[in-house]
Amino acid sequence: LVYGLNTHAHADHITGTHLLKQSVPTMKSIISTASQAKADLTVANGDRIVFGNRFLTVKSTPGHTEGCVSFVADDDSFVLTGDALLIQGCGRTDFQGGSAETLYQSVHSQLFSLPKSTIVYPAHDYKSRTQSSIEKEVESNPRLGGEKTQEEFVEIMANLNLSYPKKIDVAVPANMRCGVPDVE
Repeated sequence: LVYGLNTHAHADHITGTHLLKQSVPTMKSIISTASQAKADLTVANGDRIVFGNRFLTVKSTPGHTEGCVSFVADDDSFVLTGDALLIQGCGRTDFQGGSAETLYQSVHSQLFSLPKSTIVYPAHDYKSRTQSSIEKEVESNPRLGGEKTQEEFVEIMANLNLSYPKKIDVAVPANMRCGVPDVE
């Protein structure tokens, strides 16, 4: 295990990067510079994360949070999208510098422009699905796909009426420290 990738500083849970580093001390944690969180390495749009003879390219995909990034395989076979693009959905945009307008632009310019066959691996899924494809999400994502306009997306996101994340007050500070719990 060479790297622990963080797509953003999560608000609903604490990243496991800190615990992984305790088991694998040589592992390097990674998060975007734009997140302003601490990690062994910070990355920005266009950076490459090299491991062996392969690499991942960093794509800046803000909107869920201002520091979101996605990681694209060197052969475009897959993308790790975090919460920017979920299976048949996307992450909320109402806190941590989120912006529905920005997320729409990020997904359409950085992710929906990938080859149709690119496999999408999101951060999580509430229906136990593990993957999708760019083609499926472009065609049928109810928030971002089909012929949805930016204006329609902004309206959808403004009317989600989601509850405040239960663990946000603990998770965000810990995730700004790469999952290191508060010692006080």
